[in-house]
Amino acid sequence: MSLNYEEMCWKDVRDYFRKWREDNERRSDDVIQLWEAVLEDKVIKTGNEKNLILEQVIVAALDTARFDIAGKCIKELSSEFPGSLRVMKFKAMRLEAMERYNDALEVLDAIIAKDETNAAPRKRKVAILKAKGRRIEAIKELNEYLKKFMSDQEAWHELCNLYLAEGDYAKAAFCMEEVLLHNPHSHLIHQRLAEIRYTMGGMDNIELARTYFSQAIKLNPKNLRALYGFYLCCTMIANSRAVGTKRKEAQKMAQWALNQTSVLTAKRSTIENNEELIDALEGAFANLDVKSM
Repeated sequence: MSLNYEEMCWKDVRDYFRKWREDNERRSDDVIQLWEAVLEDKVIKTGNEKNLILEQVIVAALDTARFDIAGKCIKELSSEFPGSLRVMKFKAMRLEAMERYNDALEVLDAIIAKDETNAAPRKRKVAILKAKGRRIEAIKELNEYLKKFMSDQEAWHELCNLYLAEGDYAKAAFCMEEVLLHNPHSHLIHQRLAEIRYTMGGMDNIELARTYFSQAIKLNPKNLRALYGFYLCCTMIANSRAVGTKRKEAQKMAQWALNQTSVLTAKRSTIENNEELIDALEGAFANLDVKSM
């Protein structure tokens, strides 16, 4: 929707801003253009909505790299609310957007020192450390954060990704297990944990991976990735030095996974690489050591 700025009065702009806030629409370009064209000199007339509008403009200014506008709005809020942690958060956001990471970290540390229960600045600190490539420090900071906010699933997930980037699969698996405690019915989390265990290697981890892949399939029988992972685990067990009964059972489950995969890929005929996947699975199954069973 294109807006005719020339025909708008400050009340029209106020109403648009209010609607976008209520609908959770950023509309950053429109906000900045309307602010400069109409509302900047008349924002005092908006009464109780003034501060909400200033915050809305700050976010839009950061989205559009208009750091001058963000600075003016932050200064106005700061003069009205000196020492406000909320205003300090906007200062840190502006510094971060300008890639002045060290200055942003100082502001965030000041916020944390004033309010240790404030989760947002701790998360921003981790994001900055990650952006600077300081993963070890980000991991340390995120561990400290999780000591206080243990139920934050997103933080556990992020810590898992950081450990994976460092190649520390055992700790990554622990993080995913924490996420699984909060979402026991998510097939994607079971699948992710299974993949980490599979990557770790060793027959014990392969057995665990098969269990998690199996649960992912149970929760979502159409999860093709989990079926393929389950197939690979069963193939490795069938080719291992396990006792005969266990190997035969693994071979049967591998065949079942192959059949299920074939059925699913046949239904998804629009996917170009279906035949390649089926051929790969059949080729892998053909390599099973069935003579010793």
